[in-house]
Parts: sequence; C-alpha cells; structure tokens
Amino acid sequence: MKLIKEAAGWLLALLIVVPLLLIVINSFKTQAQADLMNLSWPGKFQLHNYATVIEKGKLLRAFRNSMIIAAGSVLLTNLTSSLAAYVLSRRRTSLSRGVYYYFIIGLIAPINMIPTIKVMQMLDVMNTFQGIILLYAALMIPFTIFLYYGFISSVPKELDESAVLDGCGSLMLFFRIVFPLLLPVMITSLLVNFMSAWNDFILPLYVFNKTAFNPMTLAVYGFYGMYVSSWNLVCAAIILTTLPIIVVYFIGQKYLVSGMMSGAVKG
Repeated sequence: MKLIKEAAGWLLALLIVVPLLLIVINSFKTQAQADLMNLSWPGKFQLHNYATVIEKGKLLRAFRNSMIIAAGSVLLTNLTSSLAAYVLSRRRTSLSRGVYYYFIIGLIAPINMIPTIKVMQMLDVMNTFQGIILLYAALMIPFTIFLYYGFISSVPKELDESAVLDGCGSLMLFFRIVFPLLLPVMITSLLVNFMSAWNDFILPLYVFNKTAFNPMTLAVYGFYGMYVSSWNLVCAAIILTTLPIIVVYFIGQKYLVSGMMSGAVKG
C-alpha cells in the first residue's frame, strides 16, 4: 500500500514537473527546434531568446506594472485586514460577529464585472493603478480577515491588558504588541495574495485598455499573439512571468503551512 502511494506521488510530481521542464528547455532552443516541442536538449543554448522577449514584449515595463499592482494591493489588504480582524476578534459582540460573517460571505460571493466597472467609471479609476489595487484589495480582504481572525483569537488577551496598564494606546497596542506576533499568518497572506494578483489575467483585461498599464500576464498574452509561431520566444516569456512567483514562494514557503494552519483556528 505504501509503495502504491509513493508511486502515485511520483506520478503526480511528474505531471507538474514535466510540462515546466518542457517550457524551460524549449526557451533555450532555436525556433525550428522549439517547434518540435520535445524534451531533447538544445544543441546550443539561445540566451538571446530572453533578451528578445524583454525588448520586443516590453516586459520590463510590464514587470514594473505587475509589481506596483501586486505589492500595492497586498500591502493595503494586509494592513486593513489585520486591523479589522483584531477589532472583530477582541470585541465579541453580536454586531462584530455579524460584520465578520459579512466579510466571510465574500469568500463565496462571485464578482459581477458590469456593476463593478460602472462603479469604477463613476469614481474615475478605470485605467489607473489605484483602481485595480482597490479592486484586488476588496477581493482579497475576506480571505485575509479569515486568516488573521483565527490567529489573533489564539493570542492571549492578557497581553492586551498588560499593555494597556503600561499606557499603550489602541494603535500602539496593536502595532507594537500584537502585530509582531502575526508574522506566520502575515507571510502566508502576503504569499497567497501576491501570487493571486500577479497571476491574474481577467481583471486587468477588463480594467485596462491601454498597453502602458499592462501587467506581465497581459504582456505575455499580447506577445503570444504576435509571435505565436515562435515557441522558443513564447516559452521564454512564460518563464520570465513565472520566475518572480517561484522566487517569492521559495523565500516564504516555510511560513506557508504554519500560517494557514494557525489562521484556520476557530475563533
């Protein structure tokens, strides 16, 4: 039985690794070699494929746009969600409980793009970084509050009482006493939300109609439309798009499981 489980695990791993390996290898091939789309080693590594993609696809600009969008939305989401979760967790009233469940509904309620776009047009935030950052934050806040709420519920209230007796105000109490304890769940939230914002394709497609604001996903999509016959360049563009996510994941992976487990504790 154990052998079967191990074999199944290796099979699932191969299903993930082989397509990734295929893309990496073909990104270093010539156009003719990449058209065969196989795992054969390139005769000569074509490093200029990446330079071509960066120049022709304007990926440096797209990388900057994606960083502004992902980092801005993640920072705004974590700051507001941690503050809200702290208040909702500490004030166990019927009103607080109702507000908490209102946020939780956001985990399952789908977004309706037509009224969302109408509201953004009324606020004059279409085709702006501010608009899409606020939109991502609104979508991420329910999940993030859920994580923070469970974790904060496990923090002893005696810490709050001691800090108040020492003269701490509300904000000082949160940022100097409670916030440093939230590191595992905070990094989990940062990772999950950053990957979600970075990989998203649909929302930028609706919000932006100017290529100057395109994030990496839209830039690769546009590049694919121009170079659909050049699979070596398409593969290179895919690698450049996914590389930042891989780096971010490996930096914070040790906090991911512990943060998810801690944040899932029932308050």
